[in-house]
Amino acid sequence: MKTSECYLPEGSYTALPEVRQALASLDGLRRAQDENRILEAVAQRCTPAHDLLFDLGCAHGIMPRSCCALGVAEGDTREIAILSRVGKPTCFTITDIDGSGETPLVWLSRTIPQQRAQDHLLETLRPGDVIPAAVTHLENFGAFVDIGCGVASLIGIENLSVSRIFHPSDRLRVGQRICAVVRSVDPDARRISLTHRELLGTWAQNAAMFSPGETVRGVVRSVEPYGVFIELAPNLSGLAEARDDLAPGMVVSVYIKSILPQRMKIKLTIIDVLAPSGEPEPPQYFVTDGHIDEWVYTPACCDRKYIATVFE
Repeated sequence: MKTSECYLPEGSYTALPEVRQALASLDGLRRAQDENRILEAVAQRCTPAHDLLFDLGCAHGIMPRSCCALGVAEGDTREIAILSRVGKPTCFTITDIDGSGETPLVWLSRTIPQQRAQDHLLETLRPGDVIPAAVTHLENFGAFVDIGCGVASLIGIENLSVSRIFHPSDRLRVGQRICAVVRSVDPDARRISLTHRELLGTWAQNAAMFSPGETVRGVVRSVEPYGVFIELAPNLSGLAEARDDLAPGMVVSVYIKSILPQRMKIKLTIIDVLAPSGEPEPPQYFVTDGHIDEWVYTPACCDRKYIATVFE
């Protein structure tokens, strides 16, 4: 049997030529079954028994409840993991084909590719590896992402950026494709945790995008008695004079008075309050693949707070 070692977030397989070809005919589905190939289609509905149903074009697909998500059969995964698949691309392998009827019936399993993906990721990933991910849902404490075939991982809110935010929705949106860094791998707990801020650049890299004398947009992140912290980029904030009419999340224009690498500070003057910007802008990555051994945010000339991550 042919088994791919490339496991992508759900929603990635639909565009692959080999997947389209397999779904184009019953013979293509049979070949995909023989090769144990991962396919993908949108779940059309969920039955009262919590089986997922698919329209595969040349056949009807049925995914039994126990095959819809790892942990469902054992009671470790909630039923919402099945119900929430309706209307979304869902990966699967084919376990059986019944071509005796007018419309062939194809039996599907999502747990098989999930198990394969989880085993492969736990075996091969190491802290510091940069991987693709897709945001699946957001909680107060962080962002859950799909790192392959629906295998879930968490990026804690404190690891989304250096600039502090109140909710992951300040930084990401559901369905967004992002890059992430493996923070830790726990084979015993079968858990992979991620971080994100190390891909968004150091203080010096972010500060190099701005110059004193410029007026730029920013987002208020914290209002303190001694001043207002304003985010210029996810990994860069500056300090403006204290004002009582501002609140976290507001968008403002600011004049850059000075950039001080030795103190890791940017001094700002607030010019105006702007209209809300809506969804967060896509992250600007300084690293998108490969491996990171160590990331040092603090400039070498700075004797203030030292911020760094060592992956080990």
